[in-house]
Amino acid sequence: MATHEFATLTTDDLVTGEAVALDLPPASIGSRIASGLIDVTLTFALLFALVLGLVIAAVQTDEALIEVALLAAVIVSFLVYPTAIETLTRGRSVGKLCFGLRTVRDDAGPISFHHAFVRALVGVVEIYVFLGSPAFFAALLSPRSKRLGDYAAGTYVVRERVRLQLPPPVRMPHHLAYWAAHADLTSLPTGLALAVRQYLGRLPQLDPVSRAEVGGRLAEAVSAHVAPPPPPGTTPEAFLAAVVAARRDRDAARLAREADLRRRLTTRR
Repeated sequence: MATHEFATLTTDDLVTGEAVALDLPPASIGSRIASGLIDVTLTFALLFALVLGLVIAAVQTDEALIEVALLAAVIVSFLVYPTAIETLTRGRSVGKLCFGLRTVRDDAGPISFHHAFVRALVGVVEIYVFLGSPAFFAALLSPRSKRLGDYAAGTYVVRERVRLQLPPPVRMPHHLAYWAAHADLTSLPTGLALAVRQYLGRLPQLDPVSRAEVGGRLAEAVSAHVAPPPPPGTTPEAFLAAVVAARRDRDAARLAREADLRRRLTTRR
């Protein structure tokens, strides 16, 4: 088995602090169209209600005020409403909520007001002006089913209702615990850390030749980030497991210290 099978990180992989790849699949075109139809229907219902209410309120005034009221209704319905709801729900809309979808950034983080506003602004043109045809063809050609608004905002829509199964944490080899506690370990590059995690998780599935070859190459790459080297006679898999476990323990301790510091600062009178 070649090394690159463990080092490949696809564009749809989300990576946790322990370099565990989480694949949140993009929403399909069908689910996006269905959720979009719900949102469009609600948008036009809101527009109708606003127009009716504003026209009734301004019927006794001059024509210019009615035109301003109509323009305000359009802006609120097509721009303010979708921006506000996606900002407040961090990427959801009514349609997306019904189908278990959420808009996220390209790096899988939650969207902000800026992302929601750009998506809504471009959506006015591609969805309402051109009846959704640019959005459909853009999603059809995109591996993530991204419409033009997603490209402009740097977002895409994922399916939330996916059960994630994380592998169990790598255990520290007992005979390397003292060495790992005193070793200087720098952060591993994301791709290398992921490759190590995948290798350790698939050890039982590897034949002895591939296990030794891949483990040796990964250990050589990781050794550039570790000092001093492990004790003589340490196997590649034990060395890699010790590095991953030590990094996890140190990160957990650092996060605990930061949380304790925030707690003490916020509770100080």
